[in-house]
Amino acid sequence: MAAMASKRFHNSDGPTQRQLRVGELIRRSLSEVLAQGMVHDPELNRMSITVGEVRTSPDLKIATAYILPLGGKGRREAIEALARNKHELRRAIGKAVKLKYTPDLRFVIDETFDQMDESRRLFDQDNVRRDIGDQDDT
Repeated sequence: MAAMASKRFHNSDGPTQRQLRVGELIRRSLSEVLAQGMVHDPELNRMSITVGEVRTSPDLKIATAYILPLGGKGRREAIEALARNKHELRRAIGKAVKLKYTPDLRFVIDETFDQMDESRRLFDQDNVRRDIGDQDDT
């Protein structure tokens, strides 16, 4: 009974080591496939896309790739091109990663870059710098 309770607690705590490991393998493979232009779509091959993170579902059946086109422009077009080619991307990743089951791919825009820019903007404000500076003196 205690083993079941700890397993349940562990799963609600965040991703498992296996999810993290598989997500990173998929991220690297997807990045390589995109960088080498291994997809037969000239529009997608013209884009420079960063794959910031890949998160997998607990059963490893779905992999969500957080992407951002170079410069942050053409986000909608990048998502559409990736979605249009997801079967070919999945096949290429399956060959590279050698999993028993290659997850279904989903693509979303990686907002962390925007959040970092907003944090920098806030930290550059005079009143915030003054407040932070006051913390150092105590």
